[in-house]
Amino acid sequence: MAKKQAAGGGLQELKAALTKRSLGRLYFFHGEEAFLLNHYLNQIKKQLLDPLTESFNFHRLNQETFDLQTFADAVENLPMMADFTLVQVDDIDLFKLDEGSRNRAAEILSDIPDYCTVVFTYDTVAWKPDKRLKKLWEAVSNHGAVVEFAKQSQKDLIAWVTRHFAAHDKRISTDLCAYLIDITGGTMTALSGEIEKICAYSGSGVIVKADIDAVTEPVMDAVVFQMTDFLSAGRYDQALLKLQQLLKMQQEPLAILGAVGGNFRRISAARILLDNGKNALELQRLYGLPDYPARKIMDSARRFSPEYCRKAASLVMETDYQMKTSFDDSQRLLELLLLKLAQEGRNG
Repeated sequence: MAKKQAAGGGLQELKAALTKRSLGRLYFFHGEEAFLLNHYLNQIKKQLLDPLTESFNFHRLNQETFDLQTFADAVENLPMMADFTLVQVDDIDLFKLDEGSRNRAAEILSDIPDYCTVVFTYDTVAWKPDKRLKKLWEAVSNHGAVVEFAKQSQKDLIAWVTRHFAAHDKRISTDLCAYLIDITGGTMTALSGEIEKICAYSGSGVIVKADIDAVTEPVMDAVVFQMTDFLSAGRYDQALLKLQQLLKMQQEPLAILGAVGGNFRRISAARILLDNGKNALELQRLYGLPDYPARKIMDSARRFSPEYCRKAASLVMETDYQMKTSFDDSQRLLELLLLKLAQEGRNG
C-alpha cells in the first residue's frame, strides 16, 4: 500500500484517495446521507484493516468512552501485525470542549502518526466548527479533510435505485423511481430498505406501482401531498383516509397541520406561476424541488382556483390558532379542517 499523503477535502477527493490507496490521516464525516457516510467508512475499514487483526488495530470511541487521554492513546497505539490503525470517533464536538482540552485536541490532531487514520463522524451531533477557536480550527483545516455526504440529486438517485433493482433482477421505470424517491423522502438509507421489501414482495420481473404501495410506508410530507391531491380531484373520502393514515403513523397533529400548510403554500405558488405562463421548472427553482414533485404540485395547482388557495391558507391559519389556544381535540380539528377544505372544493 502506498504511503498516505495529506488528505484533500470533499467526497471526490476521498474517492480519489481510496482509488490511489493514499488515505489521509484525519477526516470529519457529516451530512444528511447516512447511507453514503457508512459506505465510505466501510471502504476505509476494508482498505486499512485486516479482519484477522482488526480487533487490535481498530479503535472506536463515542460520547460514553471518549476522553482526550483515551483518544491520544488510541492514536499513538502502534499497529499490531499490520501496517495501519484506524480510530473512529462518533458524535464528539471538539469545539465545545474547554480551552485546555481544545488545545490538547489540537496538538493530537496536528501530530497523527503516519500509520494512523482518524475519522470523526457526526450523526446525532451536528458538525458546526467554530472558526473563531483558531488553534483547534487550524489543526482541523490544515491536517484534516471535511467530507459532507449530502442528499443526492434526483438524477443520481434514479440511476442508483435502478441499479439496485437490477441487482435483484427487477426492472423499474424512471417515473416509478421518482415516485419511490418522493414518498420515502429521498435518502439512500430509506430507499435501500424499501427496495429490499419491494423486491421480496413482487413476484414479477417488472416493478409496478401496486408493488410499491403495498409495502412502502411513505413519509409524512408524501402522505400530506397525496391527501391534498385527493382534495384537488374531489375524492374527499380518500383524503380523509390519508389523514387517518397519518394519525395511525403517530404523527403529531400540529406537525401534520404544518405540513398541510406548507403544501398549500407550494400549491398557491404553483397556481400563481401557472397564471403567469410559467412551468414546473420555475417551481423547482423557487423551492429547490426535484422534477417529479414539482410536476405533481403543478398538476394539483391546475385543479385549484386562486380563490380556493387563499381560502385554504386562511382555514389552515384558523386551525393552527385553535390548536394552540383552545381545549378542543387536535385530531378533531384536523378532521374539521379537511371537511371545510372539501366543502370549499365542492363550492368551486
